[in-house]
Amino acid sequence: MGLSPILSGMIQLKNLCLSSPIIQSPMAGCTDLAFRLVAREHGMEMAFLEMVSSEALVRGHQKTSNLMKSVEHDRPLGAQIVGCKPEVMGEAARRIEDMGFALLDINCGCPVPKITGPGGGSALLLEPDTTSRIFERVMNNIKRIPVTAKMRKGYVDESGDEAVRIAKIAEESGLAAVTVHGRTRAQGYSGKADWQAIRKVKEAVRIPVFGNGDVASGEDARRLLETTGCDGVMIGRGALGNPWIYRSILSAMAGKETPAKPSLEEVKKTALRHFELELEIEGEKIAVLKCRKILCWYFQGTPGAGEFRNQVNYTHTANQMRRLIEEFGKGTVPFNTP
Repeated sequence: MGLSPILSGMIQLKNLCLSSPIIQSPMAGCTDLAFRLVAREHGMEMAFLEMVSSEALVRGHQKTSNLMKSVEHDRPLGAQIVGCKPEVMGEAARRIEDMGFALLDINCGCPVPKITGPGGGSALLLEPDTTSRIFERVMNNIKRIPVTAKMRKGYVDESGDEAVRIAKIAEESGLAAVTVHGRTRAQGYSGKADWQAIRKVKEAVRIPVFGNGDVASGEDARRLLETTGCDGVMIGRGALGNPWIYRSILSAMAGKETPAKPSLEEVKKTALRHFELELEIEGEKIAVLKCRKILCWYFQGTPGAGEFRNQVNYTHTANQMRRLIEEFGKGTVPFNTP
């Protein structure tokens, strides 16, 4: 199976025209504003906020407002809502459109128990009637922007039939596209993503389908598209500490030579840039705490990463964090740990 013809041009989702078939997935605790700004500097076009609770959005929770921070050059930007009450999801959708987001996604894939327990996320795969009512209520409240849905291939069922069922409901309800992650809820993030299940959904509907799961390089993306016939790729964990992935994918899709891996100095420069953005947006205390995790993404698999991880957990100031990044790979210990 060859690459989808749509890869040679743009992807049109209602009034949203994307020049790239690559979308950055929403990831809780990961795809914040600083992450998105670094990614955009490295070739990413379309991204999502972190997942937002429809209940919290409607109630005006401050934490939810913080998750929705953006700036003018953080565009195009989508929002993803999660929940299981059609009327609340509809109201949240209306507010998202009024806030000026370019796209709204409905989460039918989150596997976390605190989301699935009340009936949201991937639990919606088991409730097609509820999901249909959610889609209907959302579409009734959205007037301009495209609506999409992201789902797993199934809750426990490995066949992909549950995703096919929900994708068909999405198409019938007027949604602009769907994204399929090739794992079940039961798998969590373990095992391999089943790209054949994604292909099954692609063959069942006429709306665009984005494939998601186990894409960590341009070659992975090319193989996923060839295997599934999908119209585009949604990147998840493969982009953590790796903003170079977007241009790598575009090169692979165009049949060009994959760009060389970044040097350690370039990785360090980008990690420092990410930290400085977190510092500017969040302030020192929160930025340092967040970057204990974030910076480890950049150095994963690099000699010295283990010691770096040990050191980073004892950083308390911006200066300590900067020194830790700058001294990485030099064989020195920038400050003492307990």
